[in-house]
Amino acid sequence: MENNRNFFITIALSVLILTLWQVFYMNPRIEGERELARIEAERVEAEKKAAQPTTPGAAGTATPAAPSGAVPGLAGTDGATPAGREQAVAASQRIAIDTPSLSGSINLVGARIDDLRLKHYRLTVEKNSPNIELLNPSALPNGYYAEIGFVGNEATGSVPRHDTVWTVEGNPTLTPATPVTLSYTNDKGLTFRRTIAVDADYMFTVSDTVTNSGTASVSLSNYGRVTRFDKPTTASIWVLHEGLIGVTGEEGLQEIDYSTIEEDKRITPGKSTDGWLGVTDKYWAVTLVPSGKQPFQPNFSYFSDARSRYQADFLTDAMTVDAGQSATVETLVFAGAKEVALIDGYEEDRNIRQFELLIDWGWFYFITKPMFWLIDWFYRLLGNFGFAILATTVVVKAVFFPLANKSYASMANMKKVQPKMLEIREKYADDKMKQQQAMMELYKTEKINPLAGCWPVLIQIPVFFALYKVLYITIEMRHAPFFGWIQDLAAPDPTSLFNLFGLLPFAVPEYLLIGVWPLVMGITMFLQMRMNPTPPDPTQAMIFTWMPVVFTFMLASFPAGLVIYWAWNNTLSIIQQGAIMKRQGAKIELWDNLVGLFKKKPSPAE
Repeated sequence: MENNRNFFITIALSVLILTLWQVFYMNPRIEGERELARIEAERVEAEKKAAQPTTPGAAGTATPAAPSGAVPGLAGTDGATPAGREQAVAASQRIAIDTPSLSGSINLVGARIDDLRLKHYRLTVEKNSPNIELLNPSALPNGYYAEIGFVGNEATGSVPRHDTVWTVEGNPTLTPATPVTLSYTNDKGLTFRRTIAVDADYMFTVSDTVTNSGTASVSLSNYGRVTRFDKPTTASIWVLHEGLIGVTGEEGLQEIDYSTIEEDKRITPGKSTDGWLGVTDKYWAVTLVPSGKQPFQPNFSYFSDARSRYQADFLTDAMTVDAGQSATVETLVFAGAKEVALIDGYEEDRNIRQFELLIDWGWFYFITKPMFWLIDWFYRLLGNFGFAILATTVVVKAVFFPLANKSYASMANMKKVQPKMLEIREKYADDKMKQQQAMMELYKTEKINPLAGCWPVLIQIPVFFALYKVLYITIEMRHAPFFGWIQDLAAPDPTSLFNLFGLLPFAVPEYLLIGVWPLVMGITMFLQMRMNPTPPDPTQAMIFTWMPVVFTFMLASFPAGLVIYWAWNNTLSIIQQGAIMKRQGAKIELWDNLVGLFKKKPSPAE
């Protein structure tokens, strides 16, 4: 009875975990992605309409301004405009950006990086899908930009900030081979020369040289900020952090959700001499790495005045520039895709503290990141992430092979003593205490662990979660194809049994998308469970029968890569369990159980 109870509890907990995962994680994710697609479609349609000829004055642009933050002297908010994105970009003079990974432009008003597209990434798996638009002018509802400037005083006169109009010196196009230089001179004899460089990926280097041609020393501070006017529709999913982020000072990693900053309005960590801060999405991020020459004050804010917006900014301690002297400050701006190798490379090459934490590896970092490394290594070897997942499954099975062998051997021994167990149940049917004592004595005599059958399931839980995390957070898995209809291993199997996998011409609701791979997973799970004798307890027998069906429906909305892993893992487990049972001399019940499903059950009278 104790074994039955443990078995029942294990199955119930597994179903409960998957149910909670489905209700509180997968369903919000599906709804969020559906909403994101709807918003994007509406945006594209709005841009098409905005691009059509209009009467003069029908669409305007806002006077550039800047939201306030920890940076003193910056107040006000950018007004939104009904104009489309192309019109908002064309409303100001700009420097073009053209790199192997990026296209867009820098606004000469404020020298804002506010127009950025990612060349290697599209909105959907379709080849003609639009490229990801990471940064957008502040005049748009989804405005999102990075800005570097200065804070001065009466002695410095006007210094570069959000409304400063810079002058281009020489080359007007920013490429990895051709940095651009901007200049601005104020009425106090201060000349600011800004050199902006970019690598072949996503890192900008902004070098500001301040030359004092006046007769007195001046002091001024450098600031930087990432400001965003909207937030992603998937930001409420608990398993992934999206929002404000940074690694600064003694606090180290700070992950501030949109809901948290909306409630707190402002979070101000302690001063820092190194680190980074910014805004992160699931796959993309925009971050600032302040200069290490002066300590800086990081700050995270939410503003709910004329236009709601989120901001991560920093303000350095004042630096002094003597008369006739110059001073240079450098700020790094990362704006792009969170590719694992690239992020790790920036951390090492640019000496950015814990920059790898820009990718949300989670609490199980010590499992999740090695899991990614293994899958990525197999991908570079095999050229397909689907094959990489299959190969990783084999490695995981090999690692746990001794434990699984011991578990399956114990299960095989339990099958051999099952007649004795039935005899004990019948003998002490009216005395549960003696029945339990006799069972425990039998386990001790035969050296059997009644919980051994749980270990193969339990050891898969952290691996299962780590693989799920890798599939969900890493951009390398985004839109990674397998074969045939699986064109995105990070998305659910798009087929459905209920329209004969696309043969019937009608759409199927989300909850009925039971694709090919979930069915394969359910069948392998069914076969694995049928290798064991049918439990004599009616409740256990019912769970034994319906559990594969329940799991098939639940896992149907999980990423296809995870379902493929589970199906392949079940197949390997069937082979392994069969071999061990045969070696132990235990009967493999699979065929008898399958035949028994179709045999006519005797009536009570018989």
